[in-house]
Amino acid sequence: MSKPRLLVTRRVMPLAEQRLKSEFDVALNDHDRTLSTDELIAAADGKDGILSSPSDRLDASVIARLPATVKIIANHAVGLDNIDLNAAKARGIVITNTPDVLSAATAEIAILLMLGAARRASEGDRLIRDGGWKAWGIDFMCGTEITGKSFGVIGMGRIGQMIAARARGFDMTVHYYNRKRLSADEEQGAIYHDSVESLLPHAQVLSISCPLTPDTRKLINAERLALLPRGAIVVNTARGPIVDDDALIAALKSGHVAAAGLDVFD
Repeated sequence: MSKPRLLVTRRVMPLAEQRLKSEFDVALNDHDRTLSTDELIAAADGKDGILSSPSDRLDASVIARLPATVKIIANHAVGLDNIDLNAAKARGIVITNTPDVLSAATAEIAILLMLGAARRASEGDRLIRDGGWKAWGIDFMCGTEITGKSFGVIGMGRIGQMIAARARGFDMTVHYYNRKRLSADEEQGAIYHDSVESLLPHAQVLSISCPLTPDTRKLINAERLALLPRGAIVVNTARGPIVDDDALIAALKSGHVAAAGLDVFD
C-alpha cells in the first residue's frame, strides 16, 4: 500500500522530518521560504494533505484552487487565523492544529515581556551597548515594581490560566474577562468581569491571550486603552491585530501606557 502524499510548506524540526519521511511520501520545502500562492498550488498537485505553517495564507481563494486530492490541512501552529475554515469546510477539507503544546512557553514569554517592559530591560540593554550608562542616579532608569499590582487577563483559556498562575507568584491580584466565566477551580480566586470595559480599569498590567476573531480585531483601541489606569503595562502574546498599533503608540507617547511588551504586532 502506498504512503499518503504530503506537502510540507516550511522546514520542521529534524526529528519531525525523520518521522514524516518514514510515514509519508513527503515533499519538503528545502529552501524554508514562504511559497507564493501559485507555488503552493503547484506543489500541492496530487497530494493528499498539506502540513502548513502560520506564514501560509490559506484564504478562500487559495483553498478554492487546491487540487481535489487534498483532504486535510494540518496547521503547524496553535492558531488557525491563517486558514479560512468555512472555505475548507465547504471543500470537505479537514483542518487540524496543535493546541496546548506552546501554552507553558507562551506563559513564560508573557512574564518575560511583563518584567522586561516594567523594568525597562531593552532600554538598559541599549544604554550599555551604546555606552550611554555613565553613572548612578537616584531616579536613573527607574522602572515599575509589579509585585502586588493588579493583573488583567483578556482570554482565560489554557494559556491565559497559565499566565495568571505565574502572575500570582508576584502576589498580583488576577482579574479576567472571558466569553464565559470559569469554574471556581479554574478561577483560582481570579475576579471575573463580564466585559472588557469592566476589566480594564483594574488592569495595572494587561495581558492579552484571546484568539483573533472578527470580534477581537482591534479590540484594544484608543477608547479602551484610555480605560486602563495611567501607567499601565500592556502585554500581548496573542495575535497582533487584536491591538490597534497606532492607538497603542499614541498611548505610550502620552505616558498613559507606561510600557508595552509585545510578542506580536499587526
